[in-house]
Amino acid sequence: MNNAAENNHSTKNPAMSDDKNLTNIAQYIKNAQGSHKRSIPPLEQWHPKHCGAMDLKVFANGEWWHEGQLIKRQAMIDLFSTVLWKEDGKFYLKTPVEQIEIEVEDEPLFVNQVDQVEIEGKTYLQLTTTTQDVIIVDQEHPIFMRAFGDELRPYVHVRFGINALIQRAAFLHLVEMGELSENSDGATVLSLKSGDLDLQLST
Repeated sequence: MNNAAENNHSTKNPAMSDDKNLTNIAQYIKNAQGSHKRSIPPLEQWHPKHCGAMDLKVFANGEWWHEGQLIKRQAMIDLFSTVLWKEDGKFYLKTPVEQIEIEVEDEPLFVNQVDQVEIEGKTYLQLTTTTQDVIIVDQEHPIFMRAFGDELRPYVHVRFGINALIQRAAFLHLVEMGELSENSDGATVLSLKSGDLDLQLST
């Protein structure tokens, strides 16, 4: 009887730990941000210990799942996206005291809005993610194409080695802002300009 109870308790421990970790991380971010607008902490300055993995997965379609349950609160996803960290090809949630590995199917950020903005007399592309990141396309934050499965997908670099997938509707808006042509191989090329940066994307 005691052994059975102990076994049952041990199988629940990971789930309990995950819930506690998720709650602690959320509370830390809220405390750090206080009443300020959303901001990205200085993750590159933190060197916490690795604390194992959490049953948190970001799917290629943009859904976040925790312990088999879809996270429906966008505010929660917005919070966690501010402490995303990538290291040696793996993704983590990172705070000053712990670095917990999570699973990401493709990329954890997703662009759903494209605009053009004027900065010092030059026109730049401005991309906004579903988690309220605002990215000005430049040399450090270029748009590029990359294969995922058997599909070629558009991305933009955001921070800490992490990219954002440009969702279909947003990419179609980008196409309207650029020029389409064919290269010598007959492939379609999208030409885009953002400030002084010229991009040629084979689509």
